[in-house]
Order: sequence, then C-alpha cells, then structure tokens
Amino acid sequence: MSHVRFQTRAVSAAVWSALALMAGAADAAPVISRLTPPSNPITATATTLARFLPGQRFDLQATVQTDGTNKIAKVEFAVDGTQVATLTNDLTSTDQFSGKTSLVKNGLVAGLAPNSVVASLRAYSNTHAGVHTLTVTATDEAGGVSTRTGNFEVVSLVTNGGRPAKNVIIMLGDGMGAAHRTAARVMAKGYLQGKAQDRLAMDTFPNTAMVMTASLNSIVTDSAPGMANYVTGNKANNNQEGVFPDDTTAKFDNPRVEYLSEFLHRTKGTSTGIVTTADIFDATPAANAVHTQDRGAGSGIIDQYLDDRNATGLSVLMGGGRKWFLPATTSGSARSSSSDYVLNSDITTGWGVSAGAIDTNRDVIADFQSAGFTYAPDKTTLDSAGTPDKLLGLFALGNMNVAFDKLNGRRGASSVTADYGFPDQPMLPEMTDKALQVLSKNRNGFFLMVEGASIDKQAHLMDSDRWIVETIEFDKAIEKAKEFAESHPDTIVIVTADHECAGAAIIGASVKTAQQLKDLASGATSGTPDANTVVGTYDAAKFPAYTVAADGYPLTTDIDYKMLIGYGANADRYETWLSSAYPVADSSHPFYKSAPVSTNSPSTVFNRNNRAASYSTNTYTNSYLITGQVPGGGGNQAAHTGSDIPLSAFGRGSSQFAGVIDNTDVFFKLAQIAVGGSK
Repeated sequence: MSHVRFQTRAVSAAVWSALALMAGAADAAPVISRLTPPSNPITATATTLARFLPGQRFDLQATVQTDGTNKIAKVEFAVDGTQVATLTNDLTSTDQFSGKTSLVKNGLVAGLAPNSVVASLRAYSNTHAGVHTLTVTATDEAGGVSTRTGNFEVVSLVTNGGRPAKNVIIMLGDGMGAAHRTAARVMAKGYLQGKAQDRLAMDTFPNTAMVMTASLNSIVTDSAPGMANYVTGNKANNNQEGVFPDDTTAKFDNPRVEYLSEFLHRTKGTSTGIVTTADIFDATPAANAVHTQDRGAGSGIIDQYLDDRNATGLSVLMGGGRKWFLPATTSGSARSSSSDYVLNSDITTGWGVSAGAIDTNRDVIADFQSAGFTYAPDKTTLDSAGTPDKLLGLFALGNMNVAFDKLNGRRGASSVTADYGFPDQPMLPEMTDKALQVLSKNRNGFFLMVEGASIDKQAHLMDSDRWIVETIEFDKAIEKAKEFAESHPDTIVIVTADHECAGAAIIGASVKTAQQLKDLASGATSGTPDANTVVGTYDAAKFPAYTVAADGYPLTTDIDYKMLIGYGANADRYETWLSSAYPVADSSHPFYKSAPVSTNSPSTVFNRNNRAASYSTNTYTNSYLITGQVPGGGGNQAAHTGSDIPLSAFGRGSSQFAGVIDNTDVFFKLAQIAVGGSK
C-alpha cells in the first residue's frame, strides 16, 4: 500500500501577496504551487516529462500554500479521475490515512506562509501503460477549494519473444566525452599513416548512440542527475539523486523515484554492485541507491547504502571514502550530524526502508561486517578475500589516487600514494573483476555500475596526462566487463558518461622534444612554452608515438612531440605541456594539508587555483598563462559542458541503442532488455 505525508510549512508576505492577487482576494482559496511528478503540457510537440515503468514506484506530492489564516482541511489525489488518496488535517498534530500517521509537524520553512502544507502520497505505482492525468484538490477550513492538474506516463514493456538479460552492467566514465576516448586511443594504441593501430575495448562494442545529458533544471548537468537520469528514467535537478525537487529543506525527504537497481531487486531478486575510484559517497555512485536532494550529505548517504540494502540488494560497494565510515571520535572521520538524517514514518512505511538516526559515532564498517560483508581495506586484502557473498572495499579516506599515480607507485617512480597514506590501492580493472566474481554468485542476476571517476576530476583540473591515463584504466575495466559478457551472454553492458567535462579537444601535438619542453619550463633556454612555440596543428601534429609498458599503460606521457589537449570550458591556467610529478592536492582527504602530503602535493606544489607557478620551483619555474572562458566555480577549474556524449553497447539487447537519445531513454531501454527481453 502507498502511504502519505502532510507537512506544515511557512511563506513570506511578499510571496503570499502575489499568490493572493492571483486568487483575487485577500482571504483567498489555497494555491497549489507545486505538483509532483513535474509535468509537460501534452501538445503536438511536447510529451510527458515524467515517465515510469509499469509498477515502478514513485511519490505523488503537492505544495499547497495558504494566505496564512485558514488551515488546509483536506488534500485529495486522483489519477484519471479516480481518487487514490485523501489526506485530512485534524489541525493538531497528525493526519490520518488508512490508519497510518502521515503528518509530522517539524517546524516552518521560510517561503511558505503559516498553515501551508506539503502533502505526499508515498510509493505510488501504476501498471497501466499510457498517459495518466494527475489531479490534486485542496480544501481549506473556510471552504476555499483549489485544483491543479498534471500528467505522467507509464511506458509499456514489449513482449517480443526475446530472452531478458539477467545482468546489467553500466560502465560510467565520469566526464568522458568523445575527445577523452580518442585521446586514450591515441596514447594507448597509436596511429600510423592515418590508421589507429588497435582499438580500445569500448571501441569494439557494436552499437553506438549519442546521448543528450541535460538535467531537469539546466542544459549543463552535474554528476548527480547525470547518473540518476540513466537509472530512474526521470529528470532530476542538479545536486539531487533519486528524487524530484520539493519545497522543504530536509536533505532526505524529497519525493522519491525508484532506481533500476531497486526495481530489479524487488521484481527479480537481483543483487546490486557499485564500484568507483571516487569517494563512495560521491554523486555518481550514490545516484544508484541513495535518495537525497543534497549530494554532499555524506554521513546520511553512507548510512543509507547500508540501512536500505534490503531495498537495493546492495552486495558490493567499493571505492574511497573511508572517512564517512569511521566514528567521529576516530582521527580522519568526516561524520557529522548536519549530514545525517532521520526519516518520517510516511517514507519508512511507504517505501519499507530504515528511519535512520543521527549517529555520528557509528562504526559503519563494523555494521557492514555485521550485515555479512567482507571488508577489504587494501589491494592485498582484496586479492586474498576469495569470493565472498558480500564485499565492502574502502581504499582511501577520500577519493582514491588516480591511475597515473598508482602506476608510478607500483613502478617505484613516485611516492604520491604513499604520501596520502594508502600505497596499496587496487586498479579499477582489479576492482571490476572482483565485483563480477561476487555478484555472479546470485542466480537471479545483478545490476553493476562501475565508475571511472577521475576522468572528470582530472579534466576539471585540466591535468591532461592524468585524465588520459585514467581513461585508459577505465577502458581496461571495460575489457573485464566485456569478457564477462562474452562468457555470460545473458548480460548487457553499456559504456557511457554522465556528461562531458572541460570541453576537451585534441588540438595537435608538441613540435618540441620532451627535453626541449623541460628546458623551456625550467628557464634553461630562453622563451616560454606558449602556443606559438609549442603547439603544432594540422600537418605539424603528425602521429605522437607512446611506448606501452608491460603493465599495459604508457611508460611515460612526456614523449617527444607529445599529443596536446586544449579546453573549451576552461578557467585561467598555467601550462607547460608537461606532466607533473604531483597531482593537485586532493581536499577530499582529511589530512591533505599534513605531512608528508603537505610537503609534496599541496597547492604550493601544483596549483591552478591561483596565479602562482604551476609546478614546484625546484623543477619548473616558467609557464604559459592561458586565459579561460569560465569562472571555474571559485577554484579556477574547468567546467562541465552540455555536449552530447557517446554511448556504446555490447551483449544482449545492445541493438536497442542507436541514434540520438535522451539520458532518461537509457533507463527504459535497459528495463526492456532486462525485463521485457530482447532478441
């Protein structure tokens, strides 16, 4: 049964004045100012905005504003003219619906007048395909009545005689546009006489589409809706995951939309795996299993992973972010009461989930272990863990180190991973392989999302060498997924991105040798490493030739006549066209300003966040200022762009992916393949 919520809220006099004028009286009828799910008008050129699978669960909600005098007596929800819920206000402390408490009066929110309400019908679902009319009617104590109508669509799944896919794998290269893929191919495979000498694993996928990436409220998405749109079938606002926007300020009470992972677990008994090189609380991983309007609410996000595991089927969780799992009394912990939550009963009853708790001293690692998860804090433990039924891997306090630095640590050429205190980190292909081993133990199948997170993070920093190597690492993880699909033909694998980052483009190649670039950057020779002296375009770019080491990665990125990257969404930066021995300091780590990190890789060493020299003064002193086009969010970073991004598909039902599609279309195609079947 669906359940309801009826919240009281408050609005400014100015806002109510406008509403009163609209209603035509000072003592006006209530005004329904927001209806959820959001609707598009049905016209010849517009379709419904909100779309759902048959039986997919989502919340209905209405914000009803008053003049501040008359209380709301009743809110009624109807679908296609049939009443589905009536919420009545007893004007004291609770509302009743089917005997369940559905009103929690938890204070006023600026912007809504006294006696205004946010009324919710939780976990509604509809099995009938087609466009449906949603009508909400609000009645106040004085008899004033207001009605608002919207719509939503239930998209049918076609029964075509094809077998459903048992396993769904989404390989998500965060920020990875076409240029990121091409640059990785140039570096890893090489070109000769105009021909790529080999293909990336993602290049071998037989079906390709272009994906439009806008969020609900912007042509330029961030990673939260960029991922969530793929796995809910609905648009979300920037910074929000698995929810529609609402008029409350609570971080975890927004109207929910059921994720693909939840839907498949509830209807088919599948397991869920989430693997990332980022902090595990980050937007992309969380936007597969966590419902919140604040992608930064780390304590609550981590708790929800565990506490709602019975709703999501979570069996594998790997990445960085150990700081959120440690009790607040432990050094390095980031847990705080401000990012935690307690849910109201309408959500817990309607969705069958945990209420949560404000528990900053919770030992979440121990709680995962008590729930049957094997814990791996490093690569050595991961390798020796065998194939447990459930697996938690936390390999850094914040984001994991990027592939460039992990590789150099393994090769003995860099101390970056040791400086951050986590030298024994797995590579993404190793994590992917282990996740597949664990998840494939479930005979009902699984949903797995694997994120190459720092393609985006290093593109933001315009650290070309690091994001290219990160893309190569991601492609090696894709190869693991493809190998699995080849041996398990009931698997669909897609490779895509949540958005493009930085407007990256291959602008040509250096006309200098590596030593000449170093001499320019260090001041050993006169001149500066500017575009006029370094960047070779057209014929001068030739074919940069990188040497691949035995581990499958470039021996060095600083070759003679190296490939050069430009950016279309960049902030100001200093450029030498050379790789840096140290990355930009990663502030996701609690101790990043402490030794030994503070002496090696903080902002004083490699910083594009101010106009200091780009590199340490004992290495490079001369750099080329490139003026940017974007403000960089206060950190002089490159920004996401609104460009379409490529999607590649392999395995059962991959032919579903073709043409130019919206990111929400991906959800329905995957559901068709996994539930309806595909030939």
